[in-house]
Amino acid sequence: MEPEQRWQLRTGAGCELIIGRYPSFRYDATGGGGLSSPQIRGEENLQPLVFAAEGLVIPPLDASRGRFLGLPLPPGVSIQIQPDELAGELNISSGELRLHFRSRFRFTVGSPKRPLYQASDLLVDTQLTSGSVQSKRHSRSGRPLASDGSATLVGVATIEPCQDPWLNQFLGLPDEALALMHLTLERV
Repeated sequence: MEPEQRWQLRTGAGCELIIGRYPSFRYDATGGGGLSSPQIRGEENLQPLVFAAEGLVIPPLDASRGRFLGLPLPPGVSIQIQPDELAGELNISSGELRLHFRSRFRFTVGSPKRPLYQASDLLVDTQLTSGSVQSKRHSRSGRPLASDGSATLVGVATIEPCQDPWLNQFLGLPDEALALMHLTLERV
């Protein structure tokens, strides 16, 4: 029987987020990540990966980490990313990686702990893949896990309207969003 495996995921620089018709946000997610729970390798060299939401950190998209149209986001504007699920599998032979990602994106103005304004959460539910994604609005390709542990995942999600009519109007919701994440994944 195979021993249980644990994996460390670390998010990196050069990530992107595109919502609807808007140009992409460039995003440095360095410092995020989490440790998978122990899992036994499955059939056909498929390694299950399950990251507990409470141990998973994704840095906020804010003035220190995000750029829009080449400029930093305004000070005090922030999008916190609250992961609810990150789980899937790695094909050890091919490096193909697929992770189901479910999260809440929370837009705030002011201090995230005591915001002047906080919109209701935008719910994101997508399949991140090292393969390709194609939708009505977006098309991108990821990159399988390389020998140095680096990979690029892409995913498209439909973002449904939230409880804030002005945010729905501003973003044109419902609409699609595309995420591109550079990461490293290493066995520990």
